[in-house]
Amino acid sequence: MGLLDYLFGNGGRRFIKRKDSDAGETGRALEELRGSLYNELRTSEGAKRQQQRFCGPVMAMTFNFMVAVGIILGNKLIMGRVGFKFPIFLTLIHYCCSWILLAIFKALSLLPAAPPARTTPFSSLFSLGVVMAFASGLANASLNHNSVGFYQMAKIAVTPTIVIAEFFLFKKTVSFHKVLALAVVSVGVAVATVTDLEFNFFGACIALAWIVPSGVNKILWSNLQQQTNWTALALMWRTTPVTIFFLVPLSPLLDPPGVLSFKWDIHNTSAILISALLGFLLQWSGALALGATSATSHVVLGQFKTCVILLGGYFLFSSDPGWTSICGAVTALGGMTVYTSLSLKESREKASDQLPKHSLPPQKLKSTEDDDNSRYTPPDQTHAVV
Repeated sequence: MGLLDYLFGNGGRRFIKRKDSDAGETGRALEELRGSLYNELRTSEGAKRQQQRFCGPVMAMTFNFMVAVGIILGNKLIMGRVGFKFPIFLTLIHYCCSWILLAIFKALSLLPAAPPARTTPFSSLFSLGVVMAFASGLANASLNHNSVGFYQMAKIAVTPTIVIAEFFLFKKTVSFHKVLALAVVSVGVAVATVTDLEFNFFGACIALAWIVPSGVNKILWSNLQQQTNWTALALMWRTTPVTIFFLVPLSPLLDPPGVLSFKWDIHNTSAILISALLGFLLQWSGALALGATSATSHVVLGQFKTCVILLGGYFLFSSDPGWTSICGAVTALGGMTVYTSLSLKESREKASDQLPKHSLPPQKLKSTEDDDNSRYTPPDQTHAVV
């Protein structure tokens, strides 16, 4: 008798075989799951289903919120301690690193498939790439040439711009209650953040030129994903080269001179590359949030981020923005809560309207047959006695 028989006997051997069988079934199940996911990514419809399955509105907006807070801190480190005062060139570095990462995904067959070319005109993709270049580049340039208060006023103006643009472009209307909630949010954010309004003519021109591209950028990202089978990564892969092409001439026009003489040592370069990685995550999470919600909801999310940072600094780090700013932030959060509840209510109503209405099967014919059978009386059968 072997050692295995001595220790476990026949029951022990059966137990070990069953464990090995379970492990093999688990491995086969994981292999089938991986194969199904791989096959899903090979078609635009399957990739879109996977994106909607694993990254719903709450997940996408939470992801975007966390990355946005991280890149704010990262850019403050880059602009402050590192001393990199070239916002357009920093944006260019972000998009170049994003395109390199997307190329690696493409080489590893991890990039979702794009819809057929006939479903989306090239002009739409080209326009999105151009608008994205101006929206990203002019945003950093506006922050560099304006006071924080004037920059926040320009950000607040993006909300009515989106509402007006969606009405004229897609005949999309917003309910009166939502308009009131957005007005409360805008006023609250203005009271909370606009503490100085230093006017600079060049900076004001940049801020005004940034408002329209910023709103149109969000609208295009949202509509291309919701009306077609574009996923966030596939759309980034197609539009990022166009964005890089237009950011290259913007950098010498709007950035100060001296980018080539910057001290590119290991410490500074590592900090800029970390910022670029966060920039890729910000672009991806923003695209996911726009695909899962709407352009207006994404703007409200950005204003929510501003209020949370202001209130977090007050409660966690004992900063003193003033009671006026605190009251403005609380008012804005109240407006955001109302807007979110109205949006969820509309989503539930749309979902209920789209449910198939099953009609009862016709019972008339059946009831008629039953009545006929009930009225049918078999003939009397007499047996002759011979």
